[in-house]
Amino acid sequence: MTSDCTSLPIADAASLLRRGGVLIYPTEAVWGIGCDPFDRTAVLRLLDIKQRPVEKGMILIAGELAQFDGLLDWNALPDERRQAVLASWPGPHTWIVPASARVPAWIRGEHAGVAVRVSAHPTVVALCAAFGGALVSTSANLAGAPPAHARAALDPAVLARADGLSIGETGGLAAPTAIRDALSDAVLRA
Repeated sequence: MTSDCTSLPIADAASLLRRGGVLIYPTEAVWGIGCDPFDRTAVLRLLDIKQRPVEKGMILIAGELAQFDGLLDWNALPDERRQAVLASWPGPHTWIVPASARVPAWIRGEHAGVAVRVSAHPTVVALCAAFGGALVSTSANLAGAPPAHARAALDPAVLARADGLSIGETGGLAAPTAIRDALSDAVLRA
């Protein structure tokens, strides 16, 4: 793929993801890059594209809560904390939630929890529905570089190594979503 690539319709983008592809797509604030979280080869390739260590862990994004079924250990959260997380979705709120044994090590990194978000962004919702589940979601930039708020700002080096680009526009938020710990409510990324 080259930096002048054309956008894929949602159905084609979902098909690419099911085949193990790495896709660039718009999120609430920035362009993201993602893949099937259960495809180890795809996740490791995405990490290589970003030059990001696996130990940091990855965010999973979904279009509805049911797409996280079996991945989150809700019983490890006190009821009031679980309710706070659920009340924030769908929306631009990322939480570290205790992970079930089903979450692969290449997603958790060195952490016991997993970063998750149920998005209201229309492209994300449609993409997750067409794919049939949650996706890896990280900013589509090299590690340490600023994220792209507009398609024109996407790094040509990242574009050249991804397999496709989804239709859509970012949601207009000024900064990537904050990340908070579901157990303590501590802000880990403002």
